[in-house]
Amino acid sequence: MAASILRRSLLAPRCRAGDVAALHSGPSRRRAQAPGPIASGRRMGKSPAGERSVAPWVAVVGLEIHAQISSNSKLFSGSQVQFAAPPNSLVSFFDASLPGTLPALNRRCVEAAVMTGLALNCSINKKSLFDRKHYFYADLPAGYQITQQRLPVAVNGSLSYSLCVGGKKNQMVTRTVRIKQIQLEQDSGKSLHDDTRSQTLIDLNRAGVGLMEVVMEPDMSSGEEAAAAVRELQLILQTLGSSQAIMAEGQLRVDANVSVHHPGEALGVRTEVKNINSARFLARAIDYEIQRQIKELENGGTVINETRAFDYKLGCTIPMRDKEGKQDYRFMPEPNLPPLILCDNKSLPANTNHQHVVNIDWIRERLPDLPSVRRVKLVEQYGILPEHSFTLLNEDGLMEFFENVVRQTQMNPKKVIGWILNVMLGYLKQHNLTVQESPVSSLFLADLLNLLERGTISSSAAKQVLEELWKAEGKTPLQIVEEKKLELIQDQQELEQICQAVVEGHQEEVMEIKKGNPKVLNKLIGLVQRTTRGRADPVLVKQILEKRLSQ
Repeated sequence: MAASILRRSLLAPRCRAGDVAALHSGPSRRRAQAPGPIASGRRMGKSPAGERSVAPWVAVVGLEIHAQISSNSKLFSGSQVQFAAPPNSLVSFFDASLPGTLPALNRRCVEAAVMTGLALNCSINKKSLFDRKHYFYADLPAGYQITQQRLPVAVNGSLSYSLCVGGKKNQMVTRTVRIKQIQLEQDSGKSLHDDTRSQTLIDLNRAGVGLMEVVMEPDMSSGEEAAAAVRELQLILQTLGSSQAIMAEGQLRVDANVSVHHPGEALGVRTEVKNINSARFLARAIDYEIQRQIKELENGGTVINETRAFDYKLGCTIPMRDKEGKQDYRFMPEPNLPPLILCDNKSLPANTNHQHVVNIDWIRERLPDLPSVRRVKLVEQYGILPEHSFTLLNEDGLMEFFENVVRQTQMNPKKVIGWILNVMLGYLKQHNLTVQESPVSSLFLADLLNLLERGTISSSAAKQVLEELWKAEGKTPLQIVEEKKLELIQDQQELEQICQAVVEGHQEEVMEIKKGNPKVLNKLIGLVQRTTRGRADPVLVKQILEKRLSQ
């Protein structure tokens, strides 16, 4: 039944602001949401004097994020974890819930959760408990999920993230979202719906894979904020190595809880948008849902407490199932797992085998520099702008590429960052390639920038060389310069003759400059560069032209 409802929902032909008939305001199983900044949308009312007034809407956004733990085996079994393996090829007896099988907790998964909790400023519970969350679905063979409901491994943390103000990259603000808890739990299998044959197939390869659920308090108010927080969390997880957090492979999945209300009024009814696997789609889904709820309420309707999905092709959320009746998961203590006991240096028992315990302080001492610290170091070490440090870290492998180039070139890092962000990154995005897939190595780019820095070639010629390097024919920058004859013209007399010819052939531009319009000089410089195929030093060309025009 649930599978058929899901299929019908995902095949919905279009989206409307009032696509769900409102029944009544249902209860929310999470605690009250904290108000956030004002969202777009207005409600007309009357002031005491009888004049019409405008009341703003406030959007409230909270996130629940499931991160797959980087581990060779699953949370409670020895089955291998591998993306895109043949269906049902990585399933142990316990994963299939055969009678008599028992869970065995994976130490690596516990350490990853503790490490993540410490990085997110959480308090680590030395004693945490496992619970069974009961619900019945085809890809959950046991009929319950082992999770941590009563006492999770980490609580009461925070995550600081930065975002641009008004889309301006040089105006960034830092905000903080509270982390309610981090809990360990096992993943379910995967349902594959075959509409052609009207059947659902089950792949249990993911069943039992270790997850960390990071529950964020509702401290955000827009899709942009939520996406920025998720990107920062993704970077932290990848830096720690606790999760690869590759969203395209389902290793980081986000559920967004969204509601709207007026300042001073009770919080609105919350909807949940499930299983979003892209930060960009997350921002779009939340912003759409905010506007949908505002429009629904302004049209006299009500918002239903329901679960929705985001259709990225249509750019809207669509209903999956309502949550008006509180779901009873019949939580109960997991009888086959004892309490999870962690230690620190003070509580570590004497003569204990370190392989048999997880030491919180030992993990804390080995935490790597987090992205926020690495950004500060980049700015201090290389003198680059703070916004550039964000780009270097946000693009996987770009910081390492930048530092490799800096080590191998005499060019100032401030100039190097311009070439990497404005030119190299543009090429990569244009061809939809990652930094690791770049046909231009850091060594070749450094060699090219050295030729430019020594005055062997001009910047326009350097871009021509980079285009040739992009063809990945194995030639060095110097070989390309020599073959294409792109060296700067060293004979000043030859350059003066070219400049004179340009001046004589463009008298209208010359008159404009003499009338007091110096910007036209750039056009003459460009014409000289075109004539020389980028082989002229633009600084020297400007000096020669200015001298000629002053005569």
